[in-house]
Amino acid sequence: MKVSELSDLSGLPVQTIKYYIREGLLPKGAATAATRAEYDDRHLERLRLIKALREVGDLPIASVKRIVTAVDDDSVGLHDLLGTVQYALGPRTEPHAEDSGWQAARQDVDAIVAELRWRVLPDAPTRDMLAQAFLALRRLGLPIVLTQLRPYIEAAILIAEHEVGAVSVEGERGKTVQTAVATNVLYEQVLIALRRMAQEDVSARRFGEAADSGEPPHGAGGP
Repeated sequence: MKVSELSDLSGLPVQTIKYYIREGLLPKGAATAATRAEYDDRHLERLRLIKALREVGDLPIASVKRIVTAVDDDSVGLHDLLGTVQYALGPRTEPHAEDSGWQAARQDVDAIVAELRWRVLPDAPTRDMLAQAFLALRRLGLPIVLTQLRPYIEAAILIAEHEVGAVSVEGERGKTVQTAVATNVLYEQVLIALRRMAQEDVSARRFGEAADSGEPPHGAGGP
């Protein structure tokens, strides 16, 4: 297909496609003339992946390039490929090594990871992310106790097993990355929305007017 057709199918301007080629994110097409090239479905799939990373993952070009480079490198195993995607997606939390409260929170995170025997790298950005949350909770006077974290840990394990299980070992590497983006970005929003709706429902059942009166919540048992 011509670059104009590739543009129509991908929803990206021709100039953007040419920019991705110059930056090494997209392979060049097969030259058919001095100023013309032909593209195929592989180029379209790559553009859809880049578009998802840019628009959904909100990643800078440098991070996208790291991901597509890993996709193209067959020596990068599936675990490392998924890790490249996850670490690129972030978010990154700035550590505060001089802050004693931060240091204590980070030590607690490391202790929890060790106790759970999770194979998470020492420099994983999620460690700092969790430490930041622990620090904020402590400053609100809310202590961190493992028993209180247990439901979150169990839910996280269940979701991780489901998401990683959805990744095909034999599938195309580009498709694998698209799945990782969807689960880490889109389904994360689904999880947040469902959690908040469940909280609203449980709160209504426990503290709402219907709960006080002993009547069923509004809509319960309805069609």
